[in-house]
Amino acid sequence: MKLRLEREHRTMTELFRIYCRDRHDAGQELCAGCTDLQHYAAERMAQCVLLHAKPTCATCKVRCFAPPQQMQMWAVLRHSGPQLFWRHPLLAFWHFFDTRYAPLR
Repeated sequence: MKLRLEREHRTMTELFRIYCRDRHDAGQELCAGCTDLQHYAAERMAQCVLLHAKPTCATCKVRCFAPPQQMQMWAVLRHSGPQLFWRHPLLAFWHFFDTRYAPLR
C-alpha cells in the first residue's frame, strides 16, 4: 500500500511538471502557482479519509479539493494525463493498473 501511495505522489509530480513546462514555459522547476497547487494536492492526499483503502483520485467518491483547486487540478489532468503515456510510460501503466484493480484489493 505504501508503495502505491508513493507511486501516486510521483505520478502527480510528473503530471505537474508536464503541465507547467508546457503551459508556463518553466524548465525543470515548477512556477509558483503550480508549486502551491502541488503542495495543496499532496497535503490533501496525505489527509485522505480513505488512506488505507484509497483508490486513485479519479475513481474516488470523496472530493477532497475545494472547488477552485479542483478546477485547477482538472486543467492539469486534462492537459498532462494523455501525455503521461508518452513521457512516463511505466508510471502511466501503473496508474492505469491502480485505477482498474486497486479497489478490488
